[in-house]
Amino acid sequence: MVTNKIQDSVEITRWDRRYRNDFINLNREWIEKFFSLEQSDLKILGDPEGEIIDKGGEIFLALSHGKAVGCCALVYHSDTGRYELAKMAVSPAEQGKGIGFLLGTALLKYAGEHGITDIFLEANTRLEASVRLYHKLGFQKAEAKNPAYDRCNLYMEKSLVH
Repeated sequence: MVTNKIQDSVEITRWDRRYRNDFINLNREWIEKFFSLEQSDLKILGDPEGEIIDKGGEIFLALSHGKAVGCCALVYHSDTGRYELAKMAVSPAEQGKGIGFLLGTALLKYAGEHGITDIFLEANTRLEASVRLYHKLGFQKAEAKNPAYDRCNLYMEKSLVH
């Protein structure tokens, strides 16, 4: 298992099957709180390894004292050859502590190390803290390209080429 110790109480690690249910539950929790699960969610959450890892993506988990408190995924879209930052979730009890930033930073570092030149994401402006986080990570608003989710009204991109 590849890990990076980011700060004293939170460790960011890449996918490990033992955290499968945590990944699913963290995402279900926020989606069902604000929206409803869509077909795209059900497909990914039904088989995270098959839909993300096996297709050339990666999943990152934030662990606090060995417990998964956050996650995000780098999803490869073979139809467009592009990568998406997706399925970012932080446990409500852990929000506001910078865990999302740590996850996003780890994902971007991994992407850069693997020759990925740009990443997009889909979001909803109703989730203001998330939108602030994406700006802090360097994402900029762009014109939507075939959104995968009905709930998304914001499309953002980030170039990793300097």
